[in-house]
Amino acid sequence: MTTVSPGERVGLPCPACSPDVETVHEVLNDGGQVTVRCTECDHVHKEQLPEETTVPRNVVVSQDGESFTAQVDVPEDEQLAVGEEFLLETEEAVVTARITSLETAEGREEEAPTSAVETIWSRAVGNVAVNVTMHPKDGRHDETESFKLQVPGDYQFQVGETETFGDEEFTVEGIHIRDDAHGYDFDKLDYEGDSAVAKDINRLYVRDESTTAWSAW
Repeated sequence: MTTVSPGERVGLPCPACSPDVETVHEVLNDGGQVTVRCTECDHVHKEQLPEETTVPRNVVVSQDGESFTAQVDVPEDEQLAVGEEFLLETEEAVVTARITSLETAEGREEEAPTSAVETIWSRAVGNVAVNVTMHPKDGRHDETESFKLQVPGDYQFQVGETETFGDEEFTVEGIHIRDDAHGYDFDKLDYEGDSAVAKDINRLYVRDESTTAWSAW
């Protein structure tokens, strides 16, 4: 039986207002039979949810320059797409991953049904390494420093905001967005107030605020 939780929404026929057509129902409580409420007419009834059939698919997860292979059970009738996230449970860890490519018999695709997918390529987004390019406070761009920041995937960076990580203090001046991120109008954000979460960021461009002159020069 499909597993659902209270508050989730599912498509089901309603015996009161639409016995032949599915409407959106809110799950009120779970159990052997699930109690649901039709959002069209508020009728409350119990339903046995249909069995969800899954199929195993190979998945490759990249993280911090390394990768590992596992298997994930995917709903048989699912349409997969680049940018979607899923939870992968292995013996070693539980990883939140984002699809970066779908390998089919025809090659790499950005969207495909589960039946056509042979391998799901992904990257871990629960905790991520963000590339940072930092230039001196005096504005010189010909002398820059590059490093990586390890942060939670949902950590938000905003253009114009000053951040402190250990000995590093900097102000964000630009954000370059990853190709697999969705919901952004541009791939480079550089206006005051523009923001993005770490898992969507390919590189941060920042101004050093920790010192007026770099001791390395």
